[in-house]
Amino acid sequence: MKIAKDAVVSFTFNIRETGKTEVLAESEDGVSVYLHGHNNIFSAIETALEGKAKDDVLTATLSPEEAYGELQVGEPKRVPRKHITTKGKLTVGQVVGLNTTEGVQEATIVKVGLKTVDLDINHPLAGKSLDFEITVTDVRAASGEEIAHGHVHGDGGHHH
Repeated sequence: MKIAKDAVVSFTFNIRETGKTEVLAESEDGVSVYLHGHNNIFSAIETALEGKAKDDVLTATLSPEEAYGELQVGEPKRVPRKHITTKGKLTVGQVVGLNTTEGVQEATIVKVGLKTVDLDINHPLAGKSLDFEITVTDVRAASGEEIAHGHVHGDGGHHH
């Protein structure tokens, strides 16, 4: 089966900054799963995967705008410690989860205070052109419920 709208796609990936060899991120738990055509992954990756099939391997280069955005320069954001979702000791340079109205967002600690934390709220990969190396491990038709909900259910997907 070829990847097209409403296909459930399983894949592995790794990400490197363009021109560098260090792997910055890779598939969690081995395989990532998404519902194609429902804005669940970067649109440039979805476009690159269109028409591919199981066992296909591809590379896609995303500009900062297509990936995690341009680096926003400005003052750090000071937030109460209670809004940090990461548990344990907090240290400068650590990437932590920050509760926001849009859900948990990654941020980097710039300064740790007694009751507040100063954060750089740029995603750690913001401002970087990224090379994604992707291997398609499976493609299947989505169920009617998955299409109606706009995401994958079951293994690797959402559980209600």
